Amino acid sequence: MTNLLTAAAIMAGLGLFFGTVLALAYRFLRVEEDPRLDLVEEMLPGSNCGACGEPGCRGLAEKLVAGEVQPAKCTVSSPEGLVSIAEFLGVDAGEEEKRVARLHCAGGLGRALQVAAYEGYESCRAAHQVGGGGRECSWGGLGRADCREACDFDAIAMNALALPVVDVEKCTACGDCVDACPRDLFRIEPLGHNLIVQCSAPLAADEARRICKVVCDACGRCAQDAAGGLIHMENNLPVVDYSAGGPAAPEATWRCPTGAIQWVVGGQFADDPAHQAPGEEANRRPGGAPTQRSLHV
Repeated sequence: MTNLLTAAAIMAGLGLFFGTVLALAYRFLRVEEDPRLDLVEEMLPGSNCGACGEPGCRGLAEKLVAGEVQPAKCTVSSPEGLVSIAEFLGVDAGEEEKRVARLHCAGGLGRALQVAAYEGYESCRAAHQVGGGGRECSWGGLGRADCREACDFDAIAMNALALPVVDVEKCTACGDCVDACPRDLFRIEPLGHNLIVQCSAPLAADEARRICKVVCDACGRCAQDAAGGLIHMENNLPVVDYSAGGPAAPEATWRCPTGAIQWVVGGQFADDPAHQAPGEEANRRPGGAPTQRSLHV
């Protein structure tokens, strides 16, 4: 009986001791939190998408209250919401260049060579692991909409060629589609960067043209026709470097024999034949020749 009472007394003493330590630590070591923090977090959309570069809305709220960023850093909030946050904090709402997800492949159905039928779980990642979904191109899209399913903002729809079409008004540049694509075909880029290479296959000439109708065949004409330094060839693909040259112009796309490089204003594939009535031709350059070849299936 004495041992039980002794053990209980020891446990009670330890509890009292550590409780006192914690109470003193809270009293003297706690970090005071700005009372505006919770209010600013409530004013943010709460999507925790990470498009702002922070781990979530709480992280952005901390930066906003500290004055390290401007409200416009949140690409999900409405203009009215940004103004409300700015007025509450007594700062300027700021401006942020619109960034969206861009797809670097246009090899949809009937364009990319299909060498086998894929029958299995409807997922790009699954098809990628099982013989590439039956497509000859090991670098192109698989058309099974993993990106659409990953998008929390309903900004991606699949067109008739099984290509993901990004609604630039809804896109928040969160990057979920980038993570979802097993072939790394999506990149987050400024909306104003209009030259887009819609191919990721590092092949050339006949080897490239054999696998897809809209492949880059490494001819290099876009690099020749662009402003000095803007485009250079790397691994048989054109690389558009806005920091190295410019200005960018549609002329760089006009002599592309396959339409692998496109001048895009707004959303991609808006002028794609898959969106148009039978017999209607899309995206013509001066002189009447089409800049993007289509395959009728």
